[in-house]
Amino acid sequence: MQVSIACTDHNLKRGNGDHSKQSATSPNVVNQARAKFRTVAIIARSFGSFTPRHISLKESTGKHTGMKYRNLGKSGLRVSCLGLGTWVTFGGQITDEIAEQLMTIAYESGVNLFDTAEVYAGGRAEVILGNIIKKKCWRRSSLVITTKLYWGGKAETERGLSRKHIIEEIVRAMTYVINQGMAMYWGTSRWTAMEIMEAYSVARQFNLIPPVCEQAEYHLFQREKVEVQLPELYHKIGVGAMTWSPLACGIITGKYENGIPESSRASMKSYQWLKEKIVSEDGRKQQAKLKELNHIAEKLGCTLPQLAVAWCLRNEGVSSVLLGTSNPEQLTENLGAIQVLPKMTSHVVSEIDHILGNRPYSKKDYRS
Repeated sequence: MQVSIACTDHNLKRGNGDHSKQSATSPNVVNQARAKFRTVAIIARSFGSFTPRHISLKESTGKHTGMKYRNLGKSGLRVSCLGLGTWVTFGGQITDEIAEQLMTIAYESGVNLFDTAEVYAGGRAEVILGNIIKKKCWRRSSLVITTKLYWGGKAETERGLSRKHIIEEIVRAMTYVINQGMAMYWGTSRWTAMEIMEAYSVARQFNLIPPVCEQAEYHLFQREKVEVQLPELYHKIGVGAMTWSPLACGIITGKYENGIPESSRASMKSYQWLKEKIVSEDGRKQQAKLKELNHIAEKLGCTLPQLAVAWCLRNEGVSSVLLGTSNPEQLTENLGAIQVLPKMTSHVVSEIDHILGNRPYSKKDYRS
């Protein structure tokens, strides 16, 4: 399990170069908290920047970019339906210059949500993200930044969700972080529905702040949690879905159709699990289905990745889909899924379900 939080600009003014100097055993709890979030150097304040008052809070469209904005769960936080993730890219696969290009393209396309984590590139992803925001002089009020806690350091006390690592035990800790102005909302990542309900119950029992979203994997070949479990949580307690890996770790791009290229992630030793997934029997079946889905994409006048992202967006229970990309061309292509979304009619969705071998999901599946 991980905890996902949205950080404020509390630490942006303090710089991000000395967070490692704070002692883990310091008696000053507030300083411990500030040290933990200093590398983020960002803000999650996004109230009404893109939303004219006369437009429904359910979804609105940016006038100049065409980007669509939705509420994060039943909270008042407005997020772009497409966000930019930094996993394996920032501080890893790409240079800082390319990272800046990606953020610029995303921001100028109306993206206001950027996702990172303390473990990404050993903390460098957070630093790079904060440095780019400072360099570009973007209004902090126009950004929503989320980071995640769990795999923090190498020592036993530097990871997990214990009091030693994040100040207090989960729900109480997140309430403290928000009350101290270090974050404005908190959510979960890869938690089960039962665990999320338990956190909500604890929050209500002790007058604490409950989570507002769950980050979950969601794509054409992974859909049960987002389409069956999370809608019930949304209607019962207002928890929304922020989804990741819409292209199934690159499988849906089609680059593994004729094997595993030497330069791809699946060829790396650390991604042995991805290679095994691709060459497995299920992986071969998925490749065959992608060829059929590509015909639908051609009829709609889009690419297969755009179809896959638009398919995720057509789910009304999804607040935002996080894109992962390593080059500007790929990001621009994926952002084009916004134009494909209106073409995702019930007929098209049913056709996709037929190819995937799944029954069509009706509205009753999204109600408790």
